[in-house]
Amino acid sequence: MRIDDILRKKRTLSFEVFPPKKGGEEKAELIKTIEKLRNLRADFISVTYGAGGSNARDATEISGCIKAMGIEPLAHITGGPSTPADIDRVAGELKKLGVENVLALRGDRPADFAEDYCKHFAHATDLLTYLGDSFCLGAACYPEGHTECETLRDDIVNLKKKQDRGAKFLITQIFYDNSYYYRLCHEAERMGVTVPIIPGVMPLISAKNISRIKSMCGSAIPLDFRNMIETYSSNPLVMREIGINYSVYQIIDLIAKGAPGIHLYIMNRADTAIEICGRLENVFHELF
Repeated sequence: MRIDDILRKKRTLSFEVFPPKKGGEEKAELIKTIEKLRNLRADFISVTYGAGGSNARDATEISGCIKAMGIEPLAHITGGPSTPADIDRVAGELKKLGVENVLALRGDRPADFAEDYCKHFAHATDLLTYLGDSFCLGAACYPEGHTECETLRDDIVNLKKKQDRGAKFLITQIFYDNSYYYRLCHEAERMGVTVPIIPGVMPLISAKNISRIKSMCGSAIPLDFRNMIETYSSNPLVMREIGINYSVYQIIDLIAKGAPGIHLYIMNRADTAIEICGRLENVFHELF
């Protein structure tokens, strides 16, 4: 089923997973994780792969497994490292597997990227145009603005282009201050963006992940949240409790203010998803 059709009927609950770097037991564990997510009544599960195009074949295979389990997969296709032939091959494999939904991305440039990186698909809009109406297409957006854009307005201009090139919904990069999401939605609506913008939430359950998050997307950590992290950073059990509680707070606030769905970046941790959804059972029962 197309994700835009689902969004016309209800709020969505979705998760993101990634193929393990090694196959065998790690892949079997991921399949078990996906089975547990199915029990949480996921509307769709997105499958990513490396910015340089690594694990693309594994990601396609995992998307097929998700489809076979009766859940809608959202397969990522990254244009930056790809040639048109690469895109045609991945798209063809996804169609054979019955995958209807694709998140079209340029992909982050690796630190050691070559000069011809993004040679064929310099922007996500190029990939959206190339894919056309082959799939129900989604795209990414950035509540705090893309790091390569000088202003938020410039970024939203690009967001409008993504909609015009065929994006039927948008999923945000992670953020920890909901006010950035509300600002994005408000400014995007003013500039003619009408497709649903689904907020992406990633539980911050380990202090060591802060620097990685900052380098990955530049997300601001609110002062009160940062104070709790700094106080309890050496206590993993308390850190996990803080991270789970903060995500629950974020989600309740987002739903209360009209978000069209919730997308959870769970880093392949089914236990994290289960705990968050368990605490939100009554909220989800009312609204999803």
